[in-house]
Amino acid sequence: MRGMDKERRTLQTKIEIRKVENDNGELPYIEGYALKFGTRSENMGGFVEMLSKNCLDKTDMSNVVALYNHNESYPLARNTVPSGAGSLELKVDDIGLYFRSIPTETTYAKDLITNLDAGVVGQCSFAFTLAQNGSEWIWDEDDQVYIRTITAIERLWDISIVTTPAYPDTEADTAKRDLEEFKKTQKNELDEVRKRKLAIELELLEG
Repeated sequence: MRGMDKERRTLQTKIEIRKVENDNGELPYIEGYALKFGTRSENMGGFVEMLSKNCLDKTDMSNVVALYNHNESYPLARNTVPSGAGSLELKVDDIGLYFRSIPTETTYAKDLITNLDAGVVGQCSFAFTLAQNGSEWIWDEDDQVYIRTITAIERLWDISIVTTPAYPDTEADTAKRDLEEFKKTQKNELDEVRKRKLAIELELLEG
């Protein structure tokens, strides 16, 4: 299956405000994890999701922008900008995708930093496109839930500091379509097994 649509996921994680010195004095920066590996999401409408440790191995992260509430009218930083105001650093480690952003000196960025510092805002989201055959599905018999493991992300579009996370059922439409395809494939495979079993039984009876 190929996920051509852009998908978004929200991670409840600790985002911190720190300061760095440069020629213009102290600049505040935001750091945290945009995504984490191996952690199950909440139920997203009939399934849960997790990211494999290698899902970013071949991801295009050449032009990623940091946004406020996924709104392209409120850019904070970009990873093509050199160190300083407007810069975004991305690093993959054993935990997930770490980011460090020095926002532009705009009014909305200053307001965001104030709200982050106060704890009013504190969640991070990321937008991505799934690679071809970039997910795997299994049925967890113990928890009675389908699990979607994302194994390959084709492109990372943005990371976003969000005020209110979107409801999972509105953010997972592409994944739900994948799940329906998986269920259909499972049913077809089961039907084929039943047909073969019936054919063998008929042959034995006739013999």
